[in-house]
Amino acid sequence: MKGENYMHLEFPSRSTNEAFARSAVASFAAQLDPTLDELGDIKTAVSEAVTNCIVHAYPEELGPIILKARILPEHVLDITVKDRGCGIADVEQARKPMFTTGGEERSGMGITIMESFMTEFRIHSTVNKGTTVHMKRKILPRGGSK
Repeated sequence: MKGENYMHLEFPSRSTNEAFARSAVASFAAQLDPTLDELGDIKTAVSEAVTNCIVHAYPEELGPIILKARILPEHVLDITVKDRGCGIADVEQARKPMFTTGGEERSGMGITIMESFMTEFRIHSTVNKGTTVHMKRKILPRGGSK
């Protein structure tokens, strides 16, 4: 589906770029006039997706993270976060709350959070080729109409 507007960013998997990605998507989404709660949900989901790339996809090295966002008809924000890292061996296992491969300091809630904050959520991963997270969020026009 062709978007009304779009952005495409690529940056290295440095932890400092998580805030940049979150802010960039929030700025882009602002054209849909989201509420502060909607904007917070979007920022959190992007933060989780990018952090997963940093922590899990490239645990021993830097690698590229590709962030795309589009505005689709009917006030839908479409976001893709992609890496070319190690991939996820068992996506279904990774989707379970509290599951993590990141050690004791990780909560294992990233995928659950992304899924709960977005209208649509998909994840595809291939071992040694990378992971793609695709999220959509419907932004309700002010006044609550659909």
